[in-house]
Amino acid sequence: MFNETIQVQNVKKNYPLPKGKGEFEALKGISFSVAKGEIFGILGPNGAGKTTTLEIIESLKQQSSGKIKVLDFDNLEQGDEIKKRIGVQLQSSEYLPLLTLGELLDLFASFYGKKADRSKLLNLVGLAEKENEQVKNLSGGQKQRFTIATSLVNEPEILFLDEPTTGLDPAGRKQIWQLIKQINKTGITIIMTTHYMEEAEYLCDRVAILDKGKILTINEPKKLIEDLSHTTQISFLINKEIGPDIFKNIPEIEKIYSQYPKVILEITSLDCVSNIVKLLKDKQVQFSGFTVKTASLEDVYLDLTGKEFENLNGKNQ
Repeated sequence: MFNETIQVQNVKKNYPLPKGKGEFEALKGISFSVAKGEIFGILGPNGAGKTTTLEIIESLKQQSSGKIKVLDFDNLEQGDEIKKRIGVQLQSSEYLPLLTLGELLDLFASFYGKKADRSKLLNLVGLAEKENEQVKNLSGGQKQRFTIATSLVNEPEILFLDEPTTGLDPAGRKQIWQLIKQINKTGITIIMTTHYMEEAEYLCDRVAILDKGKILTINEPKKLIEDLSHTTQISFLINKEIGPDIFKNIPEIEKIYSQYPKVILEITSLDCVSNIVKLLKDKQVQFSGFTVKTASLEDVYLDLTGKEFENLNGKNQ
């Protein structure tokens, strides 16, 4: 295992509620570490505390309690030292409209007392031919790639990416994925937030699943998925709502999730599929879009939180 570049120990963050109504706990005592050279993902829905976590590690906010070390620097006492050594890509960025990409890179580099290597940075993000263009002339995907270029002007040891592909189409998203992999191969440690399960599964060496300010689990995506590999998932659409007991006599069904008109069943054996189909027909439930698949990271999240679908059979999730 590589040396740890980030250490987060029992970090809490509280915000005062209006009218003196106490405090809102955004982070409820989270702990994790990030290894040198790793792509570490923080996965969770909007409001889970992902951006707050990054901002505290980056020394942009202070935690209410707990300790953080970044490259052996304390985030509260040595925040300026941390900022010199990290790169940060925010969810959204605004730029001076009349400057070209090359001029903006020079500007960002000047904040660190450096001279931007325009050619190297723009080549890295596939924008070499856009050096004399203004940001307003870039597509959404190009702007995201340029934002990553600006975060690399100081040659950081750690790169922070906050939902780097939000709002992009599938093609643009995959271009960013390839870029992140390419940057990581140069030795830069990457910590990123995302709410795209496929993104975390493809990019991250490990993921922390964060929900309501708590870390539910941390592991390699494939190991989290292996924990659910004893089940197969089938899903289908139905034409009318079904009650909680409809599948109670099929023991191979381990979990039942439903958000009308979609039903998802986790089953331990494919042998029961014919019984499920027969039952639906007997109950005069029309169904379509019948699919069978093995577990994914999305299923891990669903299994841990039960958030996306209401559990019908009353089992704990």
